[in-house]
Amino acid sequence: MKKAIVFAAAAVLMSTNAMAERSGEEVYNTKCSVCHASGAANAPKLGDAAAWGPRAAQGVDALLATAKSGKGAMPPKGLCMDCSDAELKGAIQYMVDNSK
Repeated sequence: MKKAIVFAAAAVLMSTNAMAERSGEEVYNTKCSVCHASGAANAPKLGDAAAWGPRAAQGVDALLATAKSGKGAMPPKGLCMDCSDAELKGAIQYMVDNSK
């Protein structure tokens, strides 16, 4: 019985570690860059201060709301359905910070 409890606890801990939050840069590189590196479908390109300036002025929370619901050709969450709000926010902040 004790072994079963230990194994169950280990399984929970392992699954929690496997779901560790990704950095904004990692989410950008694996998900967002598909459109935001090239400007596909009018996505603001990383590094384009003129495109990101007005967006950044809205604040990260407003940009998160837009990203979650989608806008124009961008589908909800940019199709990053496994991204948490914190991960999306991190990716947005990464793009804003690298587009000044």
